[in-house]
This record gives sequence, structure tokens and C-alpha cells, in this order.
Amino acid sequence: MHLKRPFIAAILLAACGAAVSHIPVLAADTSGAVVTNAPAAPFELERDANAMLKAFDVPGMAIAIVKDGRVVAAKGFGVRKLGDPAPVTGKTLFEIASNSKAFTAAALAQLVDEGKLAWDDPVTKHLPEFRMYDPYVTQEMTVRDLLVHRSGLGLGAGDLLWWPTTTFSTDEIIHRLRYVKPATSFRASYAYDNLLYIVAGRIIAQKTGKSWGEAMQARILGPLGMTGTTTSVAAMWRSPDHAAPHSRIDDRISVVKPMPVENAIGAVGINTNAEDFAKWMNALLAGGTAGETRLFSAAQARELWTPQTPVKIVEPKPPLAATRANFNSYGLGFYVRDYRGRKLVMHGGALQGFYSRVMMLPDEKLGVAIFTNAENGASMAALGWRIIDHYLGVTPTDWIGIYAAQQQQNHRDELARQAKATAARAAGSKPSLPRTAYDGEYSDPWYGSAIIRHEGKKQIFSFTRTPDLTGEMEHYQHDTFIVRWKERNFNADAYVTFALNPDGSIERMKMAAISTETDFSYDFHDLAFTPVKAKAAAK
Repeated sequence: MHLKRPFIAAILLAACGAAVSHIPVLAADTSGAVVTNAPAAPFELERDANAMLKAFDVPGMAIAIVKDGRVVAAKGFGVRKLGDPAPVTGKTLFEIASNSKAFTAAALAQLVDEGKLAWDDPVTKHLPEFRMYDPYVTQEMTVRDLLVHRSGLGLGAGDLLWWPTTTFSTDEIIHRLRYVKPATSFRASYAYDNLLYIVAGRIIAQKTGKSWGEAMQARILGPLGMTGTTTSVAAMWRSPDHAAPHSRIDDRISVVKPMPVENAIGAVGINTNAEDFAKWMNALLAGGTAGETRLFSAAQARELWTPQTPVKIVEPKPPLAATRANFNSYGLGFYVRDYRGRKLVMHGGALQGFYSRVMMLPDEKLGVAIFTNAENGASMAALGWRIIDHYLGVTPTDWIGIYAAQQQQNHRDELARQAKATAARAAGSKPSLPRTAYDGEYSDPWYGSAIIRHEGKKQIFSFTRTPDLTGEMEHYQHDTFIVRWKERNFNADAYVTFALNPDGSIERMKMAAISTETDFSYDFHDLAFTPVKAKAAAK
């Protein structure tokens, strides 16, 4: 999903009607002091968009607004890249990450219309080689189950197979699903996942005889005239008008290198602009049609936006009470909830240096999409609610001030939590073994190998299939170390803890993210590493 995605977690909480922080705060003035939340000025796109960029330190943004079948706005604000005056325009391409899931769902809906599959077909009917950890789940998992986040997998389980950029192929990722242990019973509860959308993308390729990207171009993008949209990051970067990714490093927004994730198509993969995306939203709001073009039937349009999996509602604290959902669910590629008495269909997306947010009110024929070249979920929530409130005619709320203050408070709380943890550690403790004794290769059932080695006096931790997950280890306390990744924009430094056998040899190694702001796709806690040498000796 990111600061590395602050966060798609913020987007998911917004979908649940929750605040991005559990601490209630009031709107902040420009000095950062908390003040009483005074009535807000009426919405004005130019002014509010630029206020959002400034309040959340976002370099650039594109906005698409459609209403009653018309394009109200499809334009850009700010710059495509810090240090470069080139402005964001309505044609500037952004990675929209998980907002690609709706395109995967729509392509499957087309295949249902064509009689090539049914939503409740077993996945193995179309992909005989598909396997989950539990044979019962393998047998019972349907095409519908791939899209609705109720598989029993934990939040973001297995995401380290593709995030950050790995050398695993799409087929390898799908194969390794069989080694990822479930966190709950099948269909028991909601937990957002990406891997099963990769499986869905493979089904689209299998049934159409085209790659996922080719199928998107032929079946959706082309018919809608979304001529600027690409299905690969490489194609996006060849365009003369694309945004650059930005992340927060040492508390400053900086340009970062792109993160190709071509092996995760289906879950991600669409790179688009405001002008093109307005066409997509209008087609969705029109029940799958665009003029004389019908993408999918009215029946399938209803299916996409029908609640499938209940999502827990987290009560928002004041002053965000107005964002509370009375019902919340996941449909097929979309969250479905309510806002101020109206049905709201929405989704978020987050990849390295890019965030996106889509919000549609079907009964109002209103759609809002916001794309940013920075990692800040609160900024899009604030502006999104501002725009929707305007079209609903409700009294304006200073969502930008409220979310900015809350983000500041959230960050202060996290710094305080980390400071407390550091103060409580046994600073004088030492590792049980000499540092070199921790060197070696470790293997996890679904990810594969990680290696710890010495380079001079430095102890280096590396994931063998993830080139950028390499960093220096430092002792923390007892047999727990901290690995600080060389890519400082990840915000994903992790604890590395060893457990010993009675004879003093290493039995296992576990990991956990240090910060609560770390993106959930760094699912270190799901890894169960054991020493490779120890396993070989046991045989």
C-alpha cells in the first residue's frame, strides 16, 4: 500500500467511517496550535486543492469530478516532481495501485456476461493448479471469494512476495500461496489481501487468451477511450507527462525511485490520469455504459456494488463524527458504505510514492477521484469529504484543518510510543551468542530465504528475493536486534528476534515492524524463519 503509505491504513479506516487517529483533536491553525473548529468557508476547488497541498506537504495532485454524466473537473494542481516546475495537468499519469482492483472485477464481470465463468465457480475449475494452505479452502474457494477479502488470510498476508519490488514471477507468487497459513477460518471475517487479486488477474489472462494488461486495454480502456492510461509502470515512465513518486525521508518530502511491481498485476497495475479516470467513473455510475458502449450488463453493475463481506465499523472520534458509517462492507473491487444517508462506493490505493482515492455516490451520480504523488491518506480524505459535502449541500466543514491536526497528533503519539519503548529496553543487556553466530541463511516456508552476514564490522540482513530489503543490524536488547533498511523512505525498520535451543544453537528467527505507521504490506510478523543449516543437520 507509504512515510510509506500514512497509510493505506488511513484509507481503510476512512472506508470504515473511522478517524486516522484514535485521539480526538480539533482543527489546527497554520502555526500548528490546536484551536476551536470554526465554521469553514464554502468549497472552492482551486483554493481548497492548493490548501490541501500546503497543509499536507504534497507536491502534486490530480482531481477528477463527474456529476450527472458530465465532467465537472479533470485537472491538476502542484508539480509533477519537486525541483521541476512542470505542473500536474489533467493528462498527468499517476500510479493508482489498488484502485486497479475495480478494473479486475469489471473484467471478470464481462466474462460472467459472456458465460465464460460464474462468480461462484470454484477457482480450480479455471486454474487447476491453484492451492491454498488448507485443502478444504482450495476446494471451496470461488471466483467471488478472490475479490471480497474473506479468505482467512491475515491482513496483507504474503505481500512480501511482491512488495517492495521482488524477483518472484506472478506464477511463483500464486504457487507460494499454498504455504501461507490462514489467520482465521474461511469466510469468517474481513481482512484485506492482495494475493488473491493476483490470482483473479491470472484467470482473466487464462479466459481471454491475453495478458491482464492486454485484456484491460482491449476490453475496458480502449472502449472507453482511456487512451493515456497504461498497464505497466515502464509504459507510464515513457510518457512525457507523468508524476514522480515522493516519500518522506528524515521528515522531508523527497523524490524516490519508482517501485515496479509488474508481478502483482490484478491487484495493482493501472496508471492513469484525471481525464481518463473521469470516463471510467461516468461509465460505472451509468451502470457499465458509456454512450453506445456497454462494458458489462446492468445485472453485473449491481453485483459489483452489492455488499459481500461485512467490515467492522470503527467509531470516529470528534470532530469526525459526520464521517461515521452506519453500514460498511466490501463488494467486488469496491468498499460499499454510507455517508450522510447516501450509499457511498469507494476505494483507496497506495504504492511507493503514490496514493489515490475514489469516492462515488451512485444516487447522486457523483464521482470524485484524487491522485497524489506523495504518501498521505489524510490529505485525500480531507479533500474528498470537502468535495462531497459541497455537492450534497451540507454546511461546510474544515476537513483539511481537522485532518491536518489529527495527522500531527498521530505522529506525536507514535514518536512518544517509540520513545517509551526505547526507554524501557534493557540497554545494558548483551546477545546470548557472539555476533557472528547469528550469521547464516534462514528460510521461511512461503517467502524463502534471508541471509545475515558480516561485511567488515557491519552485520547485514538481506532478503534474497527483495533487493531493496537490505540493511544493517544493530543490537537492541537480549537476542533482539533492529535492522535499518538502506532505503530510508520505506519507514519499515524491523525488530529481528532469535530464539535458542537448549544447546545454544538458534532455533528460529522472528521479525516485527517497529513503527505502527509501517505499511501493512511489510508483513514481517507473518514470517517464521529457521536456520537452513539446522534443518539440513536434522535430516
